Parts: sequence; C-alpha cells; structure tokens
Amino acid sequence: MKFQGLAIGIPKEIMKGERRVAAMPDTVKKMIAEGAKVLVEKGAGEGSYFHDEEYKSAGAEIVEKAQDLFARADIILKVKEPIFNEALKKHEVELMHEGQCLITFLHPAAPANHQMVKDMAAKGVISLTLDGIPRISRAQTMDALTSMSTVAGYKACLMAANRLPKFMPMVGTAVGMIKPSVVTVIGTGIAGLQAVATAKRLGAVVNSVDIRPDANEQAKSLGAKAVDVGVPADIAIAPGGYAAKLPDEWLEKEREKVKPVVIDSDIVITAALIPGKLAPVIVTEEMVKAMRPGSAIVDIAIDQGGNVEITEPGQITEKYGVSIDGTKNIPGMVPTASTWMFANNIYHYTANLVKDGKINLDMNDEIIASSLVTRGGELVHAGALEAMNMK
Repeated sequence: MKFQGLAIGIPKEIMKGERRVAAMPDTVKKMIAEGAKVLVEKGAGEGSYFHDEEYKSAGAEIVEKAQDLFARADIILKVKEPIFNEALKKHEVELMHEGQCLITFLHPAAPANHQMVKDMAAKGVISLTLDGIPRISRAQTMDALTSMSTVAGYKACLMAANRLPKFMPMVGTAVGMIKPSVVTVIGTGIAGLQAVATAKRLGAVVNSVDIRPDANEQAKSLGAKAVDVGVPADIAIAPGGYAAKLPDEWLEKEREKVKPVVIDSDIVITAALIPGKLAPVIVTEEMVKAMRPGSAIVDIAIDQGGNVEITEPGQITEKYGVSIDGTKNIPGMVPTASTWMFANNIYHYTANLVKDGKINLDMNDEIIASSLVTRGGELVHAGALEAMNMK
C-alpha cells in the first residue's frame, strides 16, 4: 500500500486568524486505507468545523501536544509555513527532526521566510512548497495555489468593500444618483479573476491590469476594462503561461501606465505574482499618497513580498487616508470551503510523492522538482536562492 508504515502528522495551525487544517476526516480515511498512521493534534480541525470525534471515527489518533506529534511523524502536512509557537516558546522548525518531510505553503522567496527555510535546511528537513506546483494537467488535483487563490480573490474584494465609506454599485436616491465605486485589479490570474467577478457582482466599475494578453482577455470576458500597459508578449510571458519577471525598465513603464488608474480607484486589489519569486512592486507609495482618502487596498500578493510598496505584512494600516490590508491568510477567513479544497489538494500531492511507503524525491518529476525547497541539509529552491543573492 502507498503509505504503508508512514506516520503522517496534522498539527493545529498557530498563525493568528488561521482556521484551516491540512486534512479533513475524508482525506484522513483515504490515507489510513492506504496504510498510513495519521496523527491529528487535538482541536486541529475545530476552526474549519471538523471535530476530533470525526477524525477518530475516520481512524486517526488524536495527539494532545504539538511537540509529540512533530516527534512521531514522518511527514508533516501543514497549511502555513512554520512560525514561532508562543505557547511552547519554540519555533515550529525546532520541533522538527532530520529526515522529516514537510509539505505546506512555504513561500521561500519571501524575505520574511528566508531564515526559516535556512533553519530547516540546517536541521536536515525535507521541505516542499505547494506554491511551486506547476500548472500542468497532471497537477490539477494538487494545485493548492489555484484553490486558495480562488478563495483569496473572492474574499479580498469583500474585505475592501467592507472598509469602503461608500456604495459599490450605482444607487438611485430621492436626491440623485450615487456613482458606482471604481475597482482596479492588478494581476488577473486565478485570484485576480475572482476579484474581478466579485466586484462586478457587487456592481462596481472594474479595471484590470495584467501584462499577459490572455489574462486581459479573460478579465474582459468578466466585464472588466483592461488597461494596456504596453509590455510586449515575448517579455511578459514565462514558460507555462505565467507572468515573467520584467526587466527594471519595463517594470517602470508598467508603473507609469498604472499610476493614473490606481489614483482614480476607490479599491485596488493586487494579485500579481511570479511563480517562485518575489512579487513585483507595482503600486508605489507615491500612488497611494495620491489616492482619494477613504480608498482601500488589499495586497493579496503579500505572502510573496507584496505588490504595494508600503504594505505591512500581516497588518491592516491606514496611510495617507487609505487603508492598506496586508492580511497574510485570506483563505483562512473562509475556512470550511478552503479546507475542503486544500485537504484534497495536499492529499493528491502527498500520494504523488510517496511510493511504497517511502518518500520518493524523483527529480525527473516536474511537480517535485519545482516544489522542493530543502533536502540533505541544503537549500535548493531556485527562487529562494535568487532572492537571497545566493545563486
């Protein structure tokens, strides 16, 4: 059986506001049926409304203490990257051991995570990041980034609308018409397209910005007005159809095209990502300063450094009269739907990684090769090495 002899640990997420969990009773049942021993930390699923008794009924062992779970597991499945555990006064990396395998969202290129991934390498941990999964047909069932981006784009629009001091749609009143709000979505991949669709459903006027022609066409099909930033397709598009990292001169040209659109917006949602690399800074402090007071920004790209120059990671701040939301776990705010998708994604990823009860780091497998971060005491992730100037 695929997981025969392996202990798979599901710890409770400790990031503030994180209510998701990496496995639900249905996926636990599948892993156990294939030979795994599944350890679930007490209360791990409560935030997503999956209870300990349901996990026990699926065949899992409920473990009281996180440190015991980490000590016993061969594979750890998590939603978010390891962070400092205030209750234990230890970083989660300190709870891990040599040869242990961690599968989660690591965002290893983000500066805030550099020391953490270095520490995992030094510890001898095998770590794989779900944001490195390529968008190929074979990986569709594993693509947690797409799943979570769907949630993030939807929720980000609602978060911005909630802080806006005006209506989203056009509203007729006895004293006249109130104009609709203007929403600009920068980066119309999965998250951006969901933000466009949600803003349109709420009645806003929507602009979209993306350097890729196909992404612009998709945004227009949802009712957005696409802003042409003038970046040639051969420069804009990376292998697999992703956005490429732009040379500095083209990034500056994009900023100049975007500037008047951002300034005229009531809401700006940024979701421009480059797989495995730092997110490009597109919205500058100067642009924010020129926006109307009361406007709202949600920087979905913050996990990879952010698209807005002055976003504070994990914080909601107000600068120059504009609210800037750097929430790092937006999908965690829609825990039941996002856990259902994530748990299935990470199950399929783990099933692809394991062969006959052993972790098989097959570097000829594009999925594994592009998501591997640390192994054998070394940091091997290309995007992280580049961001740390180690490549």
